[in-house]
Amino acid sequence: MKSGILPLPTEVVHLIAAGEVIDSLAAVVRELAENSLDAGATRVVIYLYPQQWRVRIADNGCGMDLENLQACATAHSTSKIRSCEDLWQVTSLGFRGEALHSLAQLAELEILSRAAETGEGWRVRYCDRGEVLETETVAIAPGTVVTVSNLFANWAERRQGMPSLSQQTRAIQNTIQQIALCHPHVTWQVWQDDREWFTLSPGATTQHLIPQILRQVSLSDLQYLKVEVPTPFEGAGSRGAEEQRENLIPNSEFRIPNSHYSSLQLVLGLPDRCHRHRPDWVRVAVNGRMVKFAELEQTIFAAMTRTLPRDRYPVCFLHLKVAPWQIDWNRQPAKTEIYLHHLSHWQEHTAGAIEQILRLNSNSVSDAAHNTRVTKLIKVAEEKGVYSTSRAIAQGDKGDKGDKEDKGDKEDKGDKEVEGGSTLHPTPHTLHPFLKAIAQVHNMYILVEHPGGMWLVEQHIAHERVLYEQLCDRWQLVPLEPPVILNHLSLAQIAQLQRLNLEVEPFGDRLWAVRSAPAMLVQRDDCADALVELSLGGDLQAAQVATACRCAIRNGTTLSLEEMQTLLNQWQRTRNPRTCPHGRPIYLSLEESALSRFFRRHWVIGKSHGI
Repeated sequence: MKSGILPLPTEVVHLIAAGEVIDSLAAVVRELAENSLDAGATRVVIYLYPQQWRVRIADNGCGMDLENLQACATAHSTSKIRSCEDLWQVTSLGFRGEALHSLAQLAELEILSRAAETGEGWRVRYCDRGEVLETETVAIAPGTVVTVSNLFANWAERRQGMPSLSQQTRAIQNTIQQIALCHPHVTWQVWQDDREWFTLSPGATTQHLIPQILRQVSLSDLQYLKVEVPTPFEGAGSRGAEEQRENLIPNSEFRIPNSHYSSLQLVLGLPDRCHRHRPDWVRVAVNGRMVKFAELEQTIFAAMTRTLPRDRYPVCFLHLKVAPWQIDWNRQPAKTEIYLHHLSHWQEHTAGAIEQILRLNSNSVSDAAHNTRVTKLIKVAEEKGVYSTSRAIAQGDKGDKGDKEDKGDKEDKGDKEVEGGSTLHPTPHTLHPFLKAIAQVHNMYILVEHPGGMWLVEQHIAHERVLYEQLCDRWQLVPLEPPVILNHLSLAQIAQLQRLNLEVEPFGDRLWAVRSAPAMLVQRDDCADALVELSLGGDLQAAQVATACRCAIRNGTTLSLEEMQTLLNQWQRTRNPRTCPHGRPIYLSLEESALSRFFRRHWVIGKSHGI
């Protein structure tokens, strides 16, 4: 039976719209916290009463006068946009004018507020249409207090379909943390059922917020970088581009310096210190709001390839400050998905920023707080009173092969061949190295002096990183004369060699002739073994890792001071010098502060015979 098409009643339309904006307690917290930030708040206190379906949020923002209080909960009312053109100049977190009106539809809404320039505050209660029910003057500090009670009281089905209260409180915590990461200058204090739950203290950058959220991560595990990024305009020199430049909001937090630059802020967990079991801590924010952005997340994962251990994922927070006209926020009501113009431009600069942050330079090696492992060793030494090291311990370390791909570390100890058979030769000092080779320890580690203390660098994996990046930049296959004859290869092994573009031909009964190989392997005595290893599986990148590992200097090889310095010069120029391609840390840092602490250099002069 067909029914006629009729317009929905107004109250049904409003209820559907309100349910799209406010779908949970966490959504209440999100909308009200964003309003507080738009009001310039630097302190936000959140009171949660999940059993009563009640939320109260107090802030020290600019507040509202009575006229604005009377209008703020009416449908589609906002102070943040005035015309269609303003949709392309959005510099606030909220602009649709739906949040307070939706809350009035779905709950009991009360707001107390006082504008900073006035001497009195006001308390207003609203009906389900967002209109004023009751008004009275109150004594209140400048700012706003919003109370939402009995959420979904008139929508029992929505309450019944909600997750458990414990799941909802976790969602609220996650919501607050995401907002705090985007606004590190704000203090957040959260109470649950009149008991303090957690506090997030402000910091200069997001780098200071992450250790408060991830307790196992310390400040020194993270590196912060802010770079200016050229703003892409639609047709350089065109009239449209000039109009875009002129339409910048002069007093906006997101104003582009000199009308030509946006910015990119990156906080990255250094791969030799910090990583996760799950890909749950790669976060992207745009103009103060956390967003879902699969393309930029994949860019981050790709840039961190072969810097982390197997099945581990990075800790990364990327915040783009983008010119307003580059973004379309009207993709979904929660504004967690957006359209970003010139996406490839931002992907390129994100990858470049990650590469920059991972490099070693004289400014990035002074990280005294990183010495957690060394500090523990020092504390143990001080407790036991033992200050010498045992050669047996160092020799025992050789038995720990790490990844199985490193199985050749202990063979051919006299082999110093690198880069396809050539030995280490000094490189011209085209730049002044800040790492200075001092000595070789147990023919395995290079003792290095740098401006902030000293390092121990494992020679094999440092050289492995050098060779791997060379192979990534130039993977060259050359003819084998004579060919290498392999036997008992399976069809899968033959197919794998062919996938790597190696020339393989039958040579007799169960014999195969390999007529080309990576250039770095050609002159090696173990070329046949290397080709068998390449035939066992993996993509091109895995083949490059295996080749670099096999060709790198073996632990146990004696190096001259000149050869050690050459290796250090090559290693410190690599793109990802902190870990080997398997994700193992390459160096152990012992900073000047740790040395001073161990040798009691902090003692007051006169308390001992030393100075």
